[in-house]
Amino acid sequence: MTDVTHTLHLTVQHPHSGIAIATIVGDVDVRTAPTLRSGALEIIQQGHPRLALDLAQVGFCDSAGLSAIIGIWHAAHEAGGSLSLAAVPDRLMRMLSMTGVDSLLPVHATSADAVAALTESQPSANR
Repeated sequence: MTDVTHTLHLTVQHPHSGIAIATIVGDVDVRTAPTLRSGALEIIQQGHPRLALDLAQVGFCDSAGLSAIIGIWHAAHEAGGSLSLAAVPDRLMRMLSMTGVDSLLPVHATSADAVAALTESQPSANR
């Protein structure tokens, strides 16, 4: 059985203009998904519409967490950006595959790979 912590920490780095990498630590469930959603929306609203979520330290994600990720994807697109996922744990990757969400979101092995892909897709005038 998985020990769900009901705490979520989000740290943000800005490696390039308009790009942010948010490292998520903890479980993403019905109690913590609103924290993830609001934190990511704030990042997007602050002028970083190209966002990568580093999920390497996420131990558990339920349907509320998946819904939050989809909501973040929509918000990023509405802001003219995109959402990528990095270092997705196997259990969450299975959920993304089963629901078809993996066809919407680019998934990268590492956050550095995600940032590189976001940088390549960024218009040269903003670099």
